[in-house]
Parts: sequence; C-alpha cells; structure tokens
Amino acid sequence: MKTFIRGQKAKLSDLGLHGAFNVAIDLPGNGLSIDLACFGVDAAGKLSDDRYMVFFNQLASPEGAIRASLSGTRAEFQLNLDALPAAIDKLVFTGAIDGNGTMRGLGSGSMKLGEAAVFALSGADFQDEKAVMLGELYRKEGQWRFGAIGQGFNGGLSALLAHFGGTEVAAPAPAPAPAPTPAPAPAPKVSLSKVTLEKRGDKVSLAKNAASRGFGRIRVNLNWNRQPGGAQPAQKGGLLGGLFGGAPKANGVDLDLGCLYQLADGTPGGVQALGDSWGSFDSRPFIKLDSDDRTGTRADGENLYINGDHFDQIRRILVFTFIYRGVPNWAATDGVVTIEVPGNAPVEVRLDHGGTGGMCAIASIENRDGQLQVTKLVDYIAASGGMSNHEAMDRKYGFGLRWARGSKD
Repeated sequence: MKTFIRGQKAKLSDLGLHGAFNVAIDLPGNGLSIDLACFGVDAAGKLSDDRYMVFFNQLASPEGAIRASLSGTRAEFQLNLDALPAAIDKLVFTGAIDGNGTMRGLGSGSMKLGEAAVFALSGADFQDEKAVMLGELYRKEGQWRFGAIGQGFNGGLSALLAHFGGTEVAAPAPAPAPAPTPAPAPAPKVSLSKVTLEKRGDKVSLAKNAASRGFGRIRVNLNWNRQPGGAQPAQKGGLLGGLFGGAPKANGVDLDLGCLYQLADGTPGGVQALGDSWGSFDSRPFIKLDSDDRTGTRADGENLYINGDHFDQIRRILVFTFIYRGVPNWAATDGVVTIEVPGNAPVEVRLDHGGTGGMCAIASIENRDGQLQVTKLVDYIAASGGMSNHEAMDRKYGFGLRWARGSKD
C-alpha cells in the first residue's frame, strides 16, 4: 500500500486502480460531529449539477457512480468512475465540523483508496479551520489521478457548498406582512438540514414517506471509536491496519447495538446479537439487526433496520447499546447514533453527558397516533440488586421481559 503525503499526486493506473473501487475515510472526532461528503464538480471546479454532491442528505449520484455509506465520523464511498458523465471532471472529498470545535480536535485520521493507497492526517496538521478538503480524484490527459490535499478550510459544510458554487436551501422565515409579490427567486438546490438532539428529553416528530404507505426503510446506525482511550497513534503496518482492518486489540471496546420493543398488541421483545436474537424485517417484529461489529472498524458500523411500512404494528422501540467487552468509559467511545427515515433529515444522538455502568438507553422511537417521534434519552444504566444491565434497563422502562444470561461466543 502506497502512503501519500500532502501535495503528492499519482495516476490511478500506477496504483493498480481501474474504474470501480472504494474510498474509505475516517476522521476520529474526539467528540466532534463531522459531516463527510464528496463533491462531483466540472472542469471549472463548480458543482454545476447539485445531484453530484453526495452526503448525508443525498447518498448516491443519479446513475449510482458515487454511493456513500456514512457512519458517524466514518464514510465509505463506492465509486465507478467509468459510469460518471464526462461533465464530472473531479471528485473532491471533504469533512466539515457540525457545531462547535475546530479541526485541531481531530485524532489520527485517514483517506484510503481501496487497498492501494492511504493518506494520513491529524488535528496537528490544522489551525482553527472548521472543514478540510481531504483529497481529490481528477481527470488529466485522459486518465484519472489522485491528489492528496489535506487543506483546512474556513467555514463548515455550507461554506464548502458555496465554494463549489452550490446553492443551499434557505431556512424558513416568518411570514412577512402582505406586500406586492416579487418575481420568484431561483429554486434552492441543496438541503444541508440535519436534526441533532442536544439535551436529554429533546424530541422530534418525523413525517411519513409520501411515496409509500408508511415510513419506508428506517435505519438506526451506531458508530464508535473502539480504542478505550480515544484516538490512538498509527500502528505498525500502517494507520489503516488499525482503523479499517486487522484484529482488534485485546483492550478494544466492543459496543453492541440493540433494542427493546413493544408491538401494538402489547407483545414485548428484544433484538440484539447477544443470544442470536436478530429479529426480522419482513415479519414480526419488523425490526432486524444486520450484523455484529466487534471492532468498531466497519465503515457502516452496526445497523438496526425498521420496516416503517408496518410501523402501525409497533408501539415503541427503545434503542440501546452496551459494552460487551472493554472498560466502561463512555466518553472515550465517542459514540453516535444516527436515525435515517426516508424523506426526513437525519436525526443524530451523541452518547455524551458521561456516565457509568455497562448499558446506555440511547433513544426511544414511538408511534404517537401514527406519527414517528424520536426522543433523546442517553441514560447510563448499571447492574444492581442482582439484576443484569439488561434487566435493570427493562425494569426502568417497563417492557416486562424475562432475562437469562447470554453469550455471543
């Protein structure tokens, strides 16, 4: 694997890359919320077609030549350069802080091109910028090339969008007093909206997908930093050996995503890797856990999928995570859960506020007269009185299950 430094360039063919490959990005935020994106721009460096900004609100380009899997501060972009229209001359990969903080706060991050090349960077490379241009893939003399940029950028995602000539959807304003109707303004292009539930008890209600009879395929994603002390230095064999592959360290943190549920008829249950209770998407309980990431290194983390077209059969869901292996240091896990409902802005819940114990009740998803309501809980729960973590959480939130010791091994 070739290691790039800032400013270095190379032909993709010299790296053994041709057409279809993945770009994996990891920017450990140490508590920062970071939005990763790919801008497909023309020969003038402009976003002449806003459909080629691929980010949390638009996960694929029209023909699917760029597809994104996002999970917290990690992203994997699946590319097929041969399928891109000729008007797309360059793909620029960026990261932008959402909220407080600067790029100084980054841990050891990286951009990886397949298994062929890696560009490493960290917060020490920046000043007080709010965003970064990581790298670019560009056409030159009929060939695709890669350039390692690593350039800090003043302003966040909105400023990046403006830099590339895109137009952001304006925030709604109070209705003005009656006045002569002006000529209509050009239609806004890109929505950067995202909902972050900041405090315990914060709520948001989400709308049904107008194109279907329900809410569609709902994704609940968990992402975390597996090292118990936060971001770690690069390991021998390359930074990506620690971030995207290889065996986890013995002291790494293994977080498990799961949920308790209560169906509309009152039936309770649970979905989690522990005890092989994976659930089902197409039949009751209409909730499915896709896999168990024991290292925190998968680009798409761990995911629960909820069949929102059968949401009328679900009363409530309690989304939780627990530390299956490792020291219960929640602050160091840098955990974040993102809830994606088709047709709605993503909802982000960070595992903040600190806490002790091996269990965290993260959020509730409730059916409120046909509306989907998400509430931030971030409630850290410890085993007590002879009860396990799971049983203590169940007792607190009243699902009424019977618990027995389980294992994933």
